[in-house]
Amino acid sequence: MLHYTLRQLEYAVVIADCGSVAGAAERLRVAQPSVSAALKKLEQQLGLQIFLRHHAQGVTPTTAGQRFLASARSLLAQAQDFQREAESAGTEVSGQLTLGCFVTIAPVFVPKLFGGFRKLYPQAELRLQEGIQDDLIAGLRAGRFDLALLYRLDMPEDVALTDLAAMEPYALLPASHPLARKRKVSLRQLALEPLILLDIAPSRSYFLRLFDQHDITPKVSVASPSLELVRGMVGQGLGYSLLVTRPYGDRTYDGESLAIRPIAETIDPGVISLAGLKAARPTRLVSTFARYCETFFARPGSKSS
Repeated sequence: MLHYTLRQLEYAVVIADCGSVAGAAERLRVAQPSVSAALKKLEQQLGLQIFLRHHAQGVTPTTAGQRFLASARSLLAQAQDFQREAESAGTEVSGQLTLGCFVTIAPVFVPKLFGGFRKLYPQAELRLQEGIQDDLIAGLRAGRFDLALLYRLDMPEDVALTDLAAMEPYALLPASHPLARKRKVSLRQLALEPLILLDIAPSRSYFLRLFDQHDITPKVSVASPSLELVRGMVGQGLGYSLLVTRPYGDRTYDGESLAIRPIAETIDPGVISLAGLKAARPTRLVSTFARYCETFFARPGSKSS
């Protein structure tokens, strides 16, 4: 016999989202004492303290509560999926999917990815949240994201990955730089110049690792978490950069011309992957979107811009 109801799980998740019982009651349009009583009964039935209560300051999940809430979100999504399938006799893909996406990948790929999917499945509601890798993994674990689009680097064991595309790193140079006249450029040649480093996890460690694999020490001149700022600094002749994501067009925001050149050495590609929690039970919408991502990135030209 189950010791909880879906309504109790729904109340707990909304309390977590609102940060208070009062806020949850307002969102749910249910009397506050009813919400409070449902939470208390759920904790008693499970023998688990889900939230820490703070007088006049709302609630925060306990460590065990965070794990419980992630599972509760997954189970509620499954229940909603089951209901939709029953109502539509399995003919519709609908519901809400939240995708977490690495900040440099999102502007290049997500607009076409979302646009194409919505044309096929207009009943689906897609939401996006950008972040760095640690934020994306935390969001998956907390149940805030159904899936995450990121680079496969230093991934934890509880995350399941589907590799979508291998992206070759390239050297970014001012268009007037002497090395821009070469067909390919060597890391050893580049290491003599100042490096404008994309300083965002895990990109920083990935690019520095490329040099380290060839026993080369670059001269980091400027480090920034902004892809467009890195491109702008290169455009002003302040150095070169190594990048994987390539925005459309080889000009900076302020109109300077850039040169893209392959790297002469054999180096590890940047692999774009679709990530989800191994323990999560994917809904029909999530499974359909995951298959669409594989198809999208397999198309000719999808990995270049």
